[in-house]
Order: sequence, then C-alpha cells, then structure tokens
Amino acid sequence: MSQAVSYDIEGTVGVITVANPPVNALSLAVRKGLLDAVSAAQDDASEALVIVCSGRTFIAGADITEFGKPPEEPFLPDLLDTIEASKKIIVAAIHGTALGGGLETALSAHYRCALASAQVGLPEVKLGLLPGAGGTQRTPRLAGVQAALDLITSGNPIGAPRALELGLIDKIVDGDLRKEAIAWAHELHEQGAAIRKSSEQPVPAFDAGLFEGYRATLAKRARGQIAPQHIVACVEAATQRSFEDGLKVERELFLECMASTQSAAMRHLFFAERQAAKIDGLPKDTPKRPVESVGIIGGGTMGGGIAMSFANAGIPVTLIEIDDDALARGLSIIDKNYGASVKRGKLAPEQASRCRELITGSTDYASLTGADLIIEAVFEDPALKKATFARLDSACKPGAILATNTSYQDVNEIAAATKRPEDVIGLHFFSPANIMKLLEVVRAEKTADDVLATCMSLAKTIRKVPVMSGVCYGFIGNRMLQPYFREAQLCLIEGATPDQVDNAMEEWGMAMGPIRVADLAGIDVGYKARQALPEDERGDPRASRVPDVLAEMGRLGQKTGAGFYRYDPDTRKHSSDPAVIEIIEREAAAFGIERRDIPDDEIVDRLVYGLVNEGMRIVEEGIAQRPGDIDVVYVYGYGFPVWRGGPMHYADAVGIRRVYERVCEFQDRFGAEAWAPAPLLVQFATEQV
Repeated sequence: MSQAVSYDIEGTVGVITVANPPVNALSLAVRKGLLDAVSAAQDDASEALVIVCSGRTFIAGADITEFGKPPEEPFLPDLLDTIEASKKIIVAAIHGTALGGGLETALSAHYRCALASAQVGLPEVKLGLLPGAGGTQRTPRLAGVQAALDLITSGNPIGAPRALELGLIDKIVDGDLRKEAIAWAHELHEQGAAIRKSSEQPVPAFDAGLFEGYRATLAKRARGQIAPQHIVACVEAATQRSFEDGLKVERELFLECMASTQSAAMRHLFFAERQAAKIDGLPKDTPKRPVESVGIIGGGTMGGGIAMSFANAGIPVTLIEIDDDALARGLSIIDKNYGASVKRGKLAPEQASRCRELITGSTDYASLTGADLIIEAVFEDPALKKATFARLDSACKPGAILATNTSYQDVNEIAAATKRPEDVIGLHFFSPANIMKLLEVVRAEKTADDVLATCMSLAKTIRKVPVMSGVCYGFIGNRMLQPYFREAQLCLIEGATPDQVDNAMEEWGMAMGPIRVADLAGIDVGYKARQALPEDERGDPRASRVPDVLAEMGRLGQKTGAGFYRYDPDTRKHSSDPAVIEIIEREAAAFGIERRDIPDDEIVDRLVYGLVNEGMRIVEEGIAQRPGDIDVVYVYGYGFPVWRGGPMHYADAVGIRRVYERVCEFQDRFGAEAWAPAPLLVQFATEQV
C-alpha cells in the first residue's frame, strides 16, 4: 500500500498494519495507505479485516507536522466513511493510545478490541478544536450523551476497562493483540456477525437538561473558550438530527474553531511547550546523572509539595527540618494533602499510601549522604540560603545535584557558597508544588551541562513542564510580574477599584485578577521583598504605597481575613471593603493624584502590555531562550488564558506595531522610564512597517 501502511492476508483475515513511528500519526501517507488497503480488500479473498498498528501505540492522532498546511485528500472524514462502508467486517485492534483521529478511526470500524493497558480519548479541545471526523456523532451513539460530553469537553483519555463499560470498545484481550484480533475477526465472520455501523446506532436515552447544564458548567470552567460550547452543540445535534446532518454541524463548527485565534493560540502553545524542553547548544547526547533519591530542606507548604511531586513519581524523599516539632508539622501537611487528593478522587487510597511511604523525615543533614538531588526550600532569605548550601556542600556526596527553590534570589551567589558551583542549579517550583505544572530550571553561570540536562529530563519524570531561565531577579515569571502588579496598583490609585481591576482582567481571561492574587499570596510577601531592597530599587512609590499601608495594618490578605478585600472565615469568599477605598483615596490625595474613571480596556492593555514589554527585554538579554518559553511560563504558572496563547503570542496576534504604539502612548502619559519600549519591541515594530 505504502511505506506507512501494509496489507497482507493471514488465513482468511486481511490485516492492515499502520507503521508510521513514533506514534502512527494520521499523515497523508497513512490516510492514503488505509484507503487503498480497505478499498483493495473489498474484492480479495479475505473474509474479514483487522486494522492494527506496529510499535508502541495505535494511531495517536493527527500528524502535527501537517498543522497549518492546506489539507490534502483523502480527508479523514471521507476515509472513515469508506472504512465504515466496508462490506467485510473490520475490527480495530487498539494498544497504547487511540487519540483524536485515531479513536475516530477505531469508531468507524465495526468492532473494537483493546489491550487492558490501552487508553482512548478525544483531546482536540485542548487545541481549541473539536473532533472533526465524526467523533462528536459516533461517540454519543455508542457511549451515551453524558459520557460523550465528559470525554470530549475534558479532552482527557480513559482506560480500556472504562471504554468497555461505555461501549466504545467491545472486548479486552490479553497476550498477542494482533493474533487475538485476527482470531476474533475470524470468529465474528464464522458466527455471521452483522456489519455494525456506529453511525446507524440510536443515541441511548438521556436527560434533555444535560446540555444546558454542561453549557453553564463550561462557561465557568472554560471561560471565554468557544470549542467546548461548540462540542456541546455538536453532541446535541447527534440527538436531534440524522448522522449525515450531524456531521455537517460538526464540520461547520470544526472549521470555525480551526480558523479561530483561540485554536491558533493553543496550537502555538502545543509546539512552544515542546520547544521549551530543548536547550540551545546543549547536545542531545549530554549524559544525565542518576536521580534515585531526593532530599528536601524545609518542610513547609512548598517543601512538602515538592516532596509529593517526587514521591508521586516513585522517587524516595528525605525531608529535613530544623527540629522534631517542625518536622512533624511538615509531615502532617503532607498527610493532609494526600488525604485531600484521595477525597477529590485524584489518587486511590492505596496509591496515596504507597506515595506517602516514600517520604521520610529527619533533622540531621547526615541523612542526605546518599541523596542524588537535594532541593533547598527554606525562606527567601539570601543569608539563610547561602548558609544552607554551605552545609550541603560538606554533607552531600560528590556528584549530588544541589538545587535552590528560590523565586527571586541570585543563584550564582548561592552557588558561590559551595566548593562545587558546577553542581548547583535553580529549580523554581510553583505553589502548590504537587499540583502546579510549571518548573523554571535556572541555569547559573557555572551549572554543568549534565546537571542542566538531568533536571530538564527529571521535570518530565515528575510530570512538570520545564522552562529554562537565566539568572536575574525573579527569573522569567516573577520578573515580568513587576510591571504587571505595578500597573494594577497604579490603576487603583489613579481611579479604579480593586473589583474593577480584577473583573477587567478576569473578563479578559486571567484565572484570577491581580488584586486577588496579591491577597492570596500574602501582601506581606511583596512588602518584605521591597523592604529588603535599597530604597532606590523599590520602584514607583505610588505603586507600593497602598499595599505597604495594608501590610503595616496587619491586613495581609486571605490568611488574616482581610487585605484588599474582606474574606469570609468559612468560605473564603471575598467582598469589597469601603475602608480600603478610603485608604486608596487618601494615599492618592497625598501624592496629588486626581482620581479619574479608567476604562477597562486601558486596565487590560497596561497590565498585559507591561508583561509583553518586559518579556521582550528578557528575550533580548537571553534570560529566556525564545518568546514561546515565556508563553509557556505564563500559561502554566500564572493563570494566563491558554486560548490567548501567552503574552508574547498575544502580542503577535494583536500586532506588534499596535502594541508598540500603545506602549509609546503609555510612555507619553505615565512616565518615560517605566514605559520605555524594549529595544526588541522597537525592532520588531519597525520591521512590521
């Protein structure tokens, strides 16, 4: 048929084998090969057909190298129509993963078997798309409306046993999948089994109110995204229209999603995440150090979360605290977190127990003698961190990787506190560390290549998304927060309210507005950081005055029940506080600021373009390797809306020239220093003219 698809007859069964490594993606060659094989088999000596894949997986989706290119025939929907129309029974034999178009291919076959370890799913929504080859029409006919909505709107795969329960597959087999599938296809033929087309199955009975319920839920869970709502419309069409008419709805809405800026943004992130894992100039064959045990200094919320991240990946952890009481508190936090994971259904009780057993505690640095990686997670006090590393230098074995979890501090200075700076690296986890996916891997001046390669690889082992950063104050993410929070505070003192600033950013798509973020993180965090800096490095005093006043009043945010907002002690629900408005107005008057009405779009542009302008500096300085790395940081670590693609992609989508002109406008209105356009922004804007 082609190099990607082969066809042969074993006994009485025709076997179509897809071989397109590494994941048997539905490339043009695969589509052509499948079409040719199914067509040729209609008139040969075979009695039934099996579609099976070589390698480690069934068809795992579309060919990402074809993204953005004009589609070529045969189109997948037409191919699947041909498979379903076969006059001979076709069995799809699934192992590994059948995802997206791969699952749609399997659903177009008449019967499906799978190994128990297989997974199936329709993850298109994660790229701002929906299944475009009948997935929204065949799935509800086989699995029912609710299961179809769950599967397609979440984009998450399910295991073969669950797929069997739902009717998406018909049989789980053991042993040799190819052999068992051939035997089953022969058996089906001998028994006179029907040519069973998914498209002709009736949709099982369902609650008509499901659709509105899903629309309401998705409006909150996937705020601003069009693909999830379109998926609901497609599944609803499957219940109200013929299969053919349902396909027309699916195709129309699929093409709308494909042409949208949202899908373009999410596809950008798909590639940016993969690119971020690559280090320019670091050879692929760079050796990696073994990491079979980990030590963590500091058993607070961050240290405990980091410990769970490694234990959840099966790596033993030793947690070090200053005394028995502190250690007991740290381990109790971990116990509570595992209990919460079980309660939420994220871990089975036995899984949580196994993971918890991998975490032990000690108050003696001698317990770290055999550890391969030690992560310091103590307070953000540079003197304390340097003292900790000096102790690690003598306590840890040669070749152990010494990592700091600092959010801001100079990793070069921390490394200089040891006699082995080549073994030192920054691993900036985000809180809660056992949940948040981002990991900033901070490469210090003397960090060895094998240390860097090890940590980038290890991030994937513990299911984190790694992005390499150079050394500067705040690295990539927190450095960019400075203009973001500065503008949020300036908008407050110039005339906005906390509610207006937060609502403007949340309506735009941010997971949480900046004022609520400050309350959640603790107003004292920024206050202490500013107090530790020389006065001339603390930034615009107008931007820090209100939070400083609140901190000095003991209004530290959620943890004290009051910050910029008041918080219900039971629900933590926030509410506006007139006392804060009075403080803002008083401090504005002290600065001689005449407060004004600020449009929401000005708030959004000031905060987002502040991010973009600083991001341009970070790329130009080499702190980030590429703009896409910044996008990955902000989507995975800071609640930036995935459907906007990250701040740098958003700037591209808006138009760099437009961003530059707006920054110049803000420079004229608000201050030459704070809003000076980054040289790279000037360059890109000039090139666009």
